[in-house]
Amino acid sequence: MAAPSRSVLRVLPRCQSLFFTCRAPSVSCSSLTAHRQQQPVRYYAAASAKQKEKKDETVQEKVVKEKKKVDDKNRHKPYGLTAWAPVDDVYMVRYYPKPVYETSVAIEMLKNFQKLDFRPENQPVYINLRLDMKLEKKKKVDPFVSTIHLPHPFKSDINKIVVFTENPDQVRIAMENGAAVAGGAELVEKILADEITADFYLAEPDIVQKLLPLKNKLRKKFPKSKRGSVGMNIPKMLALFKSGHEYMVEDSYVNSQVATLDMPKEYILENIHAIVKDVASHKPAEFGPLIERAIVCSRSSEGLHIKIEELLPQQEKKA
Repeated sequence: MAAPSRSVLRVLPRCQSLFFTCRAPSVSCSSLTAHRQQQPVRYYAAASAKQKEKKDETVQEKVVKEKKKVDDKNRHKPYGLTAWAPVDDVYMVRYYPKPVYETSVAIEMLKNFQKLDFRPENQPVYINLRLDMKLEKKKKVDPFVSTIHLPHPFKSDINKIVVFTENPDQVRIAMENGAAVAGGAELVEKILADEITADFYLAEPDIVQKLLPLKNKLRKKFPKSKRGSVGMNIPKMLALFKSGHEYMVEDSYVNSQVATLDMPKEYILENIHAIVKDVASHKPAEFGPLIERAIVCSRSSEGLHIKIEELLPQQEKKA
């Protein structure tokens, strides 16, 4: 009995393997080739999937993360800094808030810097204003150029002005009121050839189209109504631009000379106040103050932050 049982055990594994292989579905080579012939053969890469349909016609603008304004009034120290004020004369400036001075004190400091550095007394004094151009929703104040009369001009010479007009009477009036050159379209070729140069170019509305060849040559000096250099009242424009001081907004900043350091402190203060008042008038009071920060400096000194509240008009202070 032992011998038959051993032979049975040897045969059983082979029978199981044969049984399972026989039960598997048999596919012949001829059936495979026939199946392939029925379906088209593609000899190129599959087409990429179609892009997702656009959600809306109006593409959502990227949300710019605005810097959070931290109120430091009730804090024991400014946010991100070491303390409100250093306790020693030697300290790292970046760890403390920049001091803000009254305008009169800042001018006195600039005069003292000049004496310590042995620099010329007649060096220019500049003011730098950072502006908040935002209005309601997504609207902003358009960058502007303005010309004003300073209470105490720091230039001794008068600006050279060219007036474009085709009216002979207006040419005579312009020359009588201080224009350096006055004429019509015949001046275009002379300006392109650098035979005529000027600080400002004024024009009547009728002749502006004939001056378009000068646009690339004059660039920012090209007559424009927004700058007040295009109009019918030539004597009034000449009175403004002959001794006027021009400043412009570039990237939400105004950087302009206001005086020279050898002028009396009161004169410098009045000039600063005149420019600040004119800049602040370009934004409605209900949208808040236009000027966020003000710095004064001379050519050889560091910039000093000044208190802008004392220079702003009364309406902006309330806002």
